[in-house]
Amino acid sequence: MSANNPPNGDLPAYSTQKPTYKLNRNTPAKPSIHNASSLADVRANLAALHVRESAITARLDSLISSQADLSRELGRLDLLRANLGSQVIATRSISNGMLSSAAETAGRLSNRVKELDLEKDRVQQTLSVVEQVAELKACVHGVVGSMGAPQDWEAAAGYIARASKVPEPIIQGGFAASIVPSVEVPDAPWITLENSKESLCGLFLREFEKAAKDGDGAKITRFFKLFPLIGRGDVGLDVYGRYVCQGVAGTARATLKEVPGSAGRQDSFFYANALTKLFEHIAQIVESHGGLVERHYGDGKMVRVIEKLQMEADVQGGIILDSWSDDRNVNRRLTDVKSYPFSFLVQSYLPQQKTLGGTPRMSSPAVGGGTNPRASEDEGVDMKEVDGLLNEISVMLGRWSLYTKFLAGKCKSPDAPENAALPIPSLLSDSNLQRKVSAKLVEPYNVMSTFFFRRSVEKAFQLDESPPGLSLNMSKPIEANAPFIISAVDDVMYIVNAVIQRSVSTSQREAVSHVVTSSSRVLDSDFIKMMHQKMQEESYPRPVVQGGLPPEDKIVSFIVLINSLDVSNEYLTRIITTRLGTTADQPNGAAQPHPLAASFPFENDVAIVTSSLNSLLSTFTSKTSELLYDGLQVLFNQVIRQRLRIIMAEAFRDADYWRTEEELADIAQQNDEDEDDLLDRVPRRFEQGWDALMKPVARLMTPKTYNILLEITATHLSKQSLEKRIASYSGKTNAYGAIRMERDFNGIISTVAKGNYSVRELFNRVSQILMVANMEDDEWEELTEAGDDDGIDWVLTLEERRRARNLVRE
Repeated sequence: MSANNPPNGDLPAYSTQKPTYKLNRNTPAKPSIHNASSLADVRANLAALHVRESAITARLDSLISSQADLSRELGRLDLLRANLGSQVIATRSISNGMLSSAAETAGRLSNRVKELDLEKDRVQQTLSVVEQVAELKACVHGVVGSMGAPQDWEAAAGYIARASKVPEPIIQGGFAASIVPSVEVPDAPWITLENSKESLCGLFLREFEKAAKDGDGAKITRFFKLFPLIGRGDVGLDVYGRYVCQGVAGTARATLKEVPGSAGRQDSFFYANALTKLFEHIAQIVESHGGLVERHYGDGKMVRVIEKLQMEADVQGGIILDSWSDDRNVNRRLTDVKSYPFSFLVQSYLPQQKTLGGTPRMSSPAVGGGTNPRASEDEGVDMKEVDGLLNEISVMLGRWSLYTKFLAGKCKSPDAPENAALPIPSLLSDSNLQRKVSAKLVEPYNVMSTFFFRRSVEKAFQLDESPPGLSLNMSKPIEANAPFIISAVDDVMYIVNAVIQRSVSTSQREAVSHVVTSSSRVLDSDFIKMMHQKMQEESYPRPVVQGGLPPEDKIVSFIVLINSLDVSNEYLTRIITTRLGTTADQPNGAAQPHPLAASFPFENDVAIVTSSLNSLLSTFTSKTSELLYDGLQVLFNQVIRQRLRIIMAEAFRDADYWRTEEELADIAQQNDEDEDDLLDRVPRRFEQGWDALMKPVARLMTPKTYNILLEITATHLSKQSLEKRIASYSGKTNAYGAIRMERDFNGIISTVAKGNYSVRELFNRVSQILMVANMEDDEWEELTEAGDDDGIDWVLTLEERRRARNLVRE
């Protein structure tokens, strides 16, 4: 033990080593006798030693005074330990002498109870086996007895159904093999039951077929219900499927034979009605017999019958489609449609040869104009026959869609959510009729729909007419009704609506997607291209002489074409939004079902069809809007801009913003003119010229196109005319002239923005330039000091504002 850790009660030996202070080396060292250098140091060290001695003595006294208490507590602990040891000994003796015998007794009782429970379970199992064997014996003898003289087939089937509830190990067990056989039934029970099943199955088949041949519905139902009782449900479903298929086949053949000869079959909907009757017959069978099958055969068993019916539908539906294709000469018509040359459209895109009189489009020798009957082409493709075929195909596709929707609902899993999209069952998607529908109906429909739409567009432009009696002369009344558009727009958009409506009525996703895509392509390549061709070649407002205005008829026809583009956008938007149900008049928060959900119930169909229609709308409107804006730019550059320059020159003729107020008063007095009239001369002249220029144009244009033209004109007027005119007066006008200038320019802005207040925003730069020019010096200084916190939404930069202050001559 070291000197630094002495035993308890011993004082530490005095060490001559110097103490170390590692925590804080900056603390001054305690006084030490070894470091004393004077008498005062020695006395201080002695006083410190006395204090330390007193503390140690106090601690030793407290320890000595507590020693008696510690000794007393240790004695009490020794007594408690002795008592506890005696208690442990007594407890061990009680456990070994008394409780061990009770534990042994309890263990024996528990084992005995377990043995009794086991015996009870074995007795119950034995009783159950005996009861089941007794039930088996009763069923076996009941089957044999019922199949004997009574020939009670229902009872025999019921006994077999009862026997099927006995577990198979018991039926084939040794106990049953020794108990069940008797003198009347010597065979083992499983052999007897299997032989009875085979015998009854054959008997039921013969009786079912006989009843089906005789048309005895009661006996058919009687024996159909017995097959599942004898464990031959598959056989019953198969024979029942063959029975209903025979009925379907007979009805289909009778339908095709109802109208003898080919004359009756030329009815436009004969084959569509035949296909409809086939689907309705199958649906009626599934709906009326499904409950009987599900009740006696189990849930989901009707699907097996539906598979048989679909196989028969493949045969009979294929016969109907093949007969329709042959009678309607579909292949020949497809060949004619694919080889149609569209001569009018093709020749319209070629550079036109200029003639002296300008041959009108209606007399074009290309197609259908004047006296040309188009014998070479119209005889090859009759549009009425194509339209009739499309109507007939759409009806058949619509019936096929309803049929597939009905069967898909019947084959739907009972665990599926009620509002979930229907999956197409494999018995339909992999059927031969599905492939034949695609080949015989969908593909011809797609080809002929594309031809029908493009030929309709061509015909619309062949028969195109512009509204009569249009004029820029405000004194001439207009007899036609607004909007003033070419007739081709009405015709084409009517056909677009009809084609989309007919394709949606088929409820075929592939047909709708193809028709919508091809319609978008035809609108792009033919309709928009023809409109562009007319605007660029036939109606482009070119001036007859350099620097002059275009002829009035060119301007009018060009405006009509611009209107036609705008209205075609509006028409197509209305068609698509109506079809998709995206109108804005629905109540807020009302969860409306999608209007296409009923026609397209299968997975992703609605999303794909909606995407196709939206794509058609967005593609068409983007291209027509681009052409529309280009046309408005041409109208502004060729018509408005030339006249606007003349109007501005006339309005600012004799404008003298350098004169003082007194000088203007003198001039008014000399000319015997009212001073107010003199001050309003510029805006009054501009308003007269503006109304003469824009009102005839506004009368002919649609509100939307006129507003766009107005914005183009206002932008040009603000940047290219008014701002430049202000810059030309910089440093040449006085304060009074700047006030007059602001008044005149505001009058011009009010005239332009009349009826369309938003146009004023296009003149913000002009207004702010004049506002800054007419500010008082103190107002200008306040704005300059405020910087960006002046509360004004500036469109002018700081440098432009400073230049505006130089407008007024000092």
